Amino acid sequence: MNGDALLSIGELSRRTGLPVRTIRFYSDAGVVPPADRSRAGYRRYDAGAVARLDLVRTLRELGLDLATVRKVVEREVPLSEVAAAHAEALDVQIRVLRLRRAVLTAAAGRGCTPEELGLLHRLTRLSGRERQRLVDDFLDAVFGGLRAHPAFTAVTRSLTPELPDHPDPEQVAAWAELAELFQDADFRSSMNRMAGELAADRARDDTTGLPVVLAEAVRARVEPALAAGVDPASAAAATVMAPVVAHYGRVLGHTEDRGAAADTMLRHRLADRLEDMKDPRRDQYLRLLALVNGWPVPESLAPVLDWSVRALRTTSRA
Repeated sequence: MNGDALLSIGELSRRTGLPVRTIRFYSDAGVVPPADRSRAGYRRYDAGAVARLDLVRTLRELGLDLATVRKVVEREVPLSEVAAAHAEALDVQIRVLRLRRAVLTAAAGRGCTPEELGLLHRLTRLSGRERQRLVDDFLDAVFGGLRAHPAFTAVTRSLTPELPDHPDPEQVAAWAELAELFQDADFRSSMNRMAGELAADRARDDTTGLPVVLAEAVRARVEPALAAGVDPASAAAATVMAPVVAHYGRVLGHTEDRGAAADTMLRHRLADRLEDMKDPRRDQYLRLLALVNGWPVPESLAPVLDWSVRALRTTSRA
């Protein structure tokens, strides 16, 4: 071999910009072995060592371990396979880092205590299967006994939160609040009671033109009245609520020719029913659900329910 064509380790260092000690380390590891040695025993490298070192530096900067780098430069494994596997590993790391960042940002925004931060971290580290089990346990408690209802699948799907792979801090905080609600036994009981009542909120042969679900029927009639500033104690409010009362009567199987006493009892019962629906945790759940799933946050039903109950109670006393 022509010794004039070979490079000393110092010359190789100047060409590549790598420190001599780094090149020596790669040489000793067998990644960039010398092509020859001088009579005095000094390492000599051929021109290919420059390209080889450039590749080694690139792979190391991308995070590949030295053993894998050696296999690549020795062509024991294709670079494309190594790159694909490493890219997949980096995807996992990126997801973890994004989640950590979202947790820390959410904790900062909420002013978490160390204990709350620990809980937030544990909740977000749950696997997708573990999170689903937490959700399923809650929904089973809420909809116990209603699996045979034709709307069961659609309703439970509409109430299922799905934390995305790359949640933002707001979604992380919302998921943590939802997880707390899942564990609230009183909320579970309240939602179970509402679910049972909602299962019957579909009037047959309804001629009012209102949505079949009671909550939406109330919203459809009352929101325009609220916007118009109608006093719930006024005669106009009684007119607004009349179709809703008729709708509810059909839900219960009442006839149209019920007497005044029966009508008053029906209004009282509907008022009680709407009072039960006013649990603020229900609105909170729907708001958090929308945040986690990236849906539009729904308008609170509370103002509509408050107005409706006042209108029904006033009419019942008249």
